[in-house]
Amino acid sequence: MTKRSSRKQEILEALAHMLEANPGDRITTAKLAQAVGVSEAALYRHFPSKAKMFEGLIEFVEESIFSRVQVITTEDAEALSRCYKVLSLLLMFTERNPGITRILNGDALAGETARLRSRVQQFYDRLETHLKQILRDAEVQEGLRPMVTVSAAANLLLASAEGRICQYVRSEFRRKPTEHWDEQWQLLTVQFFKSTHNPAQSFA
Repeated sequence: MTKRSSRKQEILEALAHMLEANPGDRITTAKLAQAVGVSEAALYRHFPSKAKMFEGLIEFVEESIFSRVQVITTEDAEALSRCYKVLSLLLMFTERNPGITRILNGDALAGETARLRSRVQQFYDRLETHLKQILRDAEVQEGLRPMVTVSAAANLLLASAEGRICQYVRSEFRRKPTEHWDEQWQLLTVQFFKSTHNPAQSFA
């Protein structure tokens, strides 16, 4: 790793730490430069704007989550198990990265460029698309169809995870997103599917 890329990584790590350590505070480049131990000019040699720094963290989230999602969707045969693992991955990632979670929640983007909020929306849209595909595959591979439409079912699952992420940020990281998740998942997915072979039959 070159010195330039090392410094770039250091800046992103410092930004994530500040977002975690100072919930509710607006991060300025002056404060960030002080935390890194460089001048503001040095920050801008690596990132042309603060927005680009936030984008760097969003890119880290995308790479971390979607590389693993691809593995999950190919290694597990059961649709509900795939959905559970995808959403659990998201919750565990946010639990381990509180500062970055403030970006995913939108809390840290107040007053920032609309492009960042759009980028986060695209992240969730992409995740929901993966869930929809898993549910569509269930009909072909397992003969199972959600009790509601695929779009409604995928949205319900993602909304449940997003709600836990919102609680995590709102509690200033005291209420863990994985807390009670396994129990709630069991309740959430009771009678989630019906058989396409016998529409009158549902599965717990």
